[in-house]
Amino acid sequence: MNRTHTSGYILVVEDDPSIQLLITRKLETAGYSVRAFSKGREAMDAAFAEPPGLILLDVMLPDSNGLEICRTVKAELGEHAPPVILISALGKSTDVLAGQAVGADDYVIKPFVPSDLLARVQHWIRQ
Repeated sequence: MNRTHTSGYILVVEDDPSIQLLITRKLETAGYSVRAFSKGREAMDAAFAEPPGLILLDVMLPDSNGLEICRTVKAELGEHAPPVILISALGKSTDVLAGQAVGADDYVIKPFVPSDLLARVQHWIRQ
């Protein structure tokens, strides 16, 4: 599937307001349309109502588990599921493997360099 800047929006799911703002500003400055949520359930509703071109998903959310959200989105949307980049302070190899096991396309460990995150986003949107 070919994804470009015009293939919708990027869904950002991050409960830390400062990190959410940092990611949103970086993506919007790069020309992406962004919809940001701090709660997983609201983000999932948005993803199913209008599938995004990519999802940036925090693993530890106050109302849900990012791994379960990833698994659900990948299962429900099937071949039409967008790439999912998990973002987490959990950085052990077992954490990364758990992300891969639920269908995540990439895994970014906090703290991260914003330009590195943008490069990963650009990689997955071009797929």
